[in-house]
Amino acid sequence: MKIGIVGLGLMGGSFGKALKKYNLASKIVGYDHNQIHQKEAMELCLVDEIVELDELIKSDMIVLCIPVDAIIAFLPKLVSCVEYNTTIIDFGSTKELIVKSIPNELKSCYIPAHPMTGTEKFGPSAAIDELYENKTMVLCDLESAGDIHKNRAIQIFETLKMKLVFMNSHDHDIHACYMSHLPHAISFALANMVMNHERPKDIISLAAGGFKDMSRIAKSSPNMWSDIFRQNRANLLESLDIYEKQIGYIKKILQNEDYERIEEWMKKSNTLHDIL
Repeated sequence: MKIGIVGLGLMGGSFGKALKKYNLASKIVGYDHNQIHQKEAMELCLVDEIVELDELIKSDMIVLCIPVDAIIAFLPKLVSCVEYNTTIIDFGSTKELIVKSIPNELKSCYIPAHPMTGTEKFGPSAAIDELYENKTMVLCDLESAGDIHKNRAIQIFETLKMKLVFMNSHDHDIHACYMSHLPHAISFALANMVMNHERPKDIISLAAGGFKDMSRIAKSSPNMWSDIFRQNRANLLESLDIYEKQIGYIKKILQNEDYERIEEWMKKSNTLHDIL
């Protein structure tokens, strides 16, 4: 099977690595608007060949590993040129707006997916082995997809030892907000707060593990994450309101010097890792 990957950064590049490791494609071709990314992807052997769109569309499967807005803008380009038996998968971090934007002509061959994995790094050099292995892949709104396309996608993800979760795109975006998008917003806010209040030399001298852990994802791509925040704006705003209530609660009991309640509050948070 010939597989085409659009976007050769962390997600696309790592997917190319995974396809090669498990021999899931007879040929892997890549498409990226960034010429530097094209060169790096070839040097790192993430794909077998860099091609133009007219060649990429001849693939048996096309995987879109680009930002959500770019996915939505890209779909109309495929309408008149993709064969009915070509499987199209997107790895967008939000799903509902993408699903609503799928042209009718593509719905039978389209698989909306979200791999729950990643790092704060981006670009082809960020691609890593085993990014997808033993991770969760969320598949959304598959009712319109044909069996051949669902089976292709599921077979590849199961070969990569991924845990498959099926849900509708609306619920996905709510869950993804609390598990991923809100933590990124908090990390960006923490980094900006410290930068505004601390001198660089003090940050270098005093920043320890806790701060580094919480601020790590603030190194993520602003371009990609502003896109995600825009697409999931309503859910993110609601989650920020709820988070502010938690901050308000700890602020109030700290002002009241109610340290017993502070300890109870912390103990409740400890139970999260009984689940994880």
